[in-house]
Amino acid sequence: MTAIEEIFRAEWGRLLSALIHLLGDFDVAEEALQEAFAVAVTEWADDVPRNPRAWLYGTARHKAIDRIRRQMRFAGKQAELAAMTPSFVAAEEIEEESVPDERLRLIFTCCHPALAEEAQVALTLRTLCGLTTEEIARAFLVPVATMAQRLVRAKSKIRGAAIPYRVPPASELRERLSTVMAVLYLVFNEGYAAASGTSLVRHDLCAEAIRLARTLRMLMPDPELDALLALMLLHDSRRNARVDDGELVLLADQDRSRWDRAEIDEGRALLQASLRQSRPGTYALEAAIAAVHADASIASQTDWPQIVILYQRLYALHPTPIVALNQAVAISMADGPAAALPLVESLAEQLGDYHLWHATRADLLRRLGRAEDALVNYRQALEMAGNDAERRFLRRRIDESAFES
Repeated sequence: MTAIEEIFRAEWGRLLSALIHLLGDFDVAEEALQEAFAVAVTEWADDVPRNPRAWLYGTARHKAIDRIRRQMRFAGKQAELAAMTPSFVAAEEIEEESVPDERLRLIFTCCHPALAEEAQVALTLRTLCGLTTEEIARAFLVPVATMAQRLVRAKSKIRGAAIPYRVPPASELRERLSTVMAVLYLVFNEGYAAASGTSLVRHDLCAEAIRLARTLRMLMPDPELDALLALMLLHDSRRNARVDDGELVLLADQDRSRWDRAEIDEGRALLQASLRQSRPGTYALEAAIAAVHADASIASQTDWPQIVILYQRLYALHPTPIVALNQAVAISMADGPAAALPLVESLAEQLGDYHLWHATRADLLRRLGRAEDALVNYRQALEMAGNDAERRFLRRRIDESAFES
């Protein structure tokens, strides 16, 4: 990965949120930042500036202001332009500290109740994380054109309704909290298992989701927010063991001595605090499942019957096909693949376009000695998978199944 790609991943959300706050327009800010990165590709060929974040912010700001000056629809708004540019400052002269961190404002703006919930989540993933429309569409299991329309409508709604760019007052926080938490969890999940690209794990997104969850807890303590942070920490604790030399390592094969014990301990403490204050919600149940995995020093000691029970409770609260698929995987570990296969196959209509459904069915078939049948699903999963590490893993499974068939 090049230096510019690394900076893009690490800085896109902060830079874009700062520009949106300055310019008041999602599209103008995004186009200006894209132009700044395009300039960087050329100008940073020999040397990356001392403060790349400040350089990009300054360059994008000047690009945006130039664009605004050229557009007749901004005629008569010279006062606003003057407020944006009290004096010309070269991009390389802008200090690091002058780039404001507006990411929490951006999340709450994207999660305004005037927007449809799926649009709130999609817009946050696009703006905060810099995910492409294709990546977001894959995460939602919808066509790219459908997702593109949602994003356009969401931006238009923000502009037309003059939705304020701010963290809402305490009286409005509660109604947006559940959606903001859902967004943070999706940001974390994209970092934990990237939908596309060369790396399975995007540490920058995982760290950003955890940081924002901590910030949100300071604004509004809440038992389910404790549980969400616990869940993210318990999953993040495995990050160093999930990839070996760029290759995906399954949970059962991970070197658990490489798990981060400090994150596990903090996650457990947060989960216990959450459970003392309220009945477990979806995040608490997912965190409890992650905690059961953390309790096992080796994979064979995992309490799979307990995990099955927790998934049953989770499905009762949140009956989605993804939860049902994960429950079936747990049943396969507790009671064997024959018990889980009918459950997985019953999800074919809902999850037939999801590569992990095909990979799961293939794994069950392979464990049942039906390697030739497994090949069909492994190949289908490979065709759908967008992440290079997952694709390499699936190719290995195909080779192994072909040898066994």
